[in-house]
Amino acid sequence: MESKTEETAAPITAAPTEYHAHEKDPVEKEVKEIAHLERALSPTADSIVKEHVDFNRIDPEVAKYATQEHVIVSEADDKRLKRAIDLRVLTVMVFTYFLQALDKGTMSFASIMNIRQDLHLVGQQYSWLTTCIYIAILIVEYPVNYLIQRLPIGKMLGGAIIMWGAILALHAACTSFASLVTVRTLLGIFEAICQPSFLVLSSMWYKRSEQAEAVTYWYMMNGGQQIVGGLLAYCFTLLGEGHAINSWQAIFITYGCFSVLWGFFVLWWLPDSPMRAKCFSEEDKTLIVERVRGNQTGLQNRKWRREQFIEALLDPQTYCYCLIQICTTLPTSGLGAFANIIITGFNFTILQTQLLAMVLGAVIIIILLTSTWLVKKTGQNCIVMGLYVIPSFMGTIVLMTVINKNTATKAGLLISYYIALSFWAAQTLAMSMISRNIGGQTKKSVVVAMNFVAWSAGNAAGPQVFLAWDAPRYFIAFATHIGCYALLVVVIAFLWWYLRWQNQKKDRLAADGLVEADPNRVVHAWDDLSDKENLGFRYIY
Repeated sequence: MESKTEETAAPITAAPTEYHAHEKDPVEKEVKEIAHLERALSPTADSIVKEHVDFNRIDPEVAKYATQEHVIVSEADDKRLKRAIDLRVLTVMVFTYFLQALDKGTMSFASIMNIRQDLHLVGQQYSWLTTCIYIAILIVEYPVNYLIQRLPIGKMLGGAIIMWGAILALHAACTSFASLVTVRTLLGIFEAICQPSFLVLSSMWYKRSEQAEAVTYWYMMNGGQQIVGGLLAYCFTLLGEGHAINSWQAIFITYGCFSVLWGFFVLWWLPDSPMRAKCFSEEDKTLIVERVRGNQTGLQNRKWRREQFIEALLDPQTYCYCLIQICTTLPTSGLGAFANIIITGFNFTILQTQLLAMVLGAVIIIILLTSTWLVKKTGQNCIVMGLYVIPSFMGTIVLMTVINKNTATKAGLLISYYIALSFWAAQTLAMSMISRNIGGQTKKSVVVAMNFVAWSAGNAAGPQVFLAWDAPRYFIAFATHIGCYALLVVVIAFLWWYLRWQNQKKDRLAADGLVEADPNRVVHAWDDLSDKENLGFRYIY
């Protein structure tokens, strides 16, 4: 037994003599390899940061307040900061968009205040007064988005409001179609800054779960201006004729001067970014930045990235958002510009038409609020968008087929006109999906620019399908709207399928053990990654 023990023990004691001094102890080497494997399979917070955070990609201003690890924002702080952000940012977006919508809607109200007769507008000239605004926006949209990414957004927005207010007041001095189309074009150039700025502000200050509501609140001011604008227009109409200025001139001067004053307020009140917000403490700035980390769409970055530019051009969802804008703005702009003319065609008086515009505004607000509520309850953006297109089919078909014969048909046609506007829900929700689904600042600026180019194209074409010789039934215009609604449903269905498919692909990567595909990993939220580059990003649809 002893000899056997010695025989078996001998190789063990002799083993070390077989290794040279420069070689590592195999036991030590094996322990280190096991430790390395454990770290790879179960990464710590430090290893995650080292592996993923690229400080060369983070904006210097963001880096000052963005911590490496996820910081828990308490529920009390979250609510407090949300209220403060609403006061500083949302109020500016809501009232600014209200003024812009009011300024644009002024031409619709002026159309029945004898502006067409006073300036001798004939044929399609009135239509061109709306179209020229959107042609201007279409041309300047990408340069505007380029500047929004690089300049202080609060100062840029405030300056634009002052300029468009001054230009709006100059409408009162116009004496011909040529002068009027000139100031309308200039108005479009400065108003082009408004909506893209709001999408950037919404994604910069609000969590993904809050952005649909934020976008809805400022976008529903299209309805707000119909209510207030209708009431104010009614008051201006009561001025009558024979005064130093006509009623349509008075309304342009009033709205323009007020817009200038509001622009100066925005310069003072609206912060350029959470990092530059002097109204918040340093600790609150850190918490404000932290609360939007989960968006994973970035916060601010002024570096232009070629790869994201190409990705934006090749991403199918970019073109889905563009088509949704065309299919919704083409009917919107026509129905908006010709709203009072259409309603007057139902044999209502001018004063009744002005007051009925208030009801139209309430309908728009109800449509937008109810659609956002359904999205919040169900989490289904595309399905809700599709459902709200159905009443538009019904209302438009009635407008095309029912002849106005008596009081009953007059009421029916008016209700059908209101119902036809339900597609507005698709337009608003699609805008909020851009801020929630597009990551990377360069890609976002390109997608937003393309979106508003499409938005401008639809708005520019909208009034042109309302042909003067086709009044008052406008069969060609409403038939075009039916085609838009049909295409809109197809696009929404494809977008739902595509985004769902993209999420499923990333989910499979996560299930296969790819750590980067884990949607709960947010350490790379500030790395200015696009939604495709960031495997942990998931789309909402």
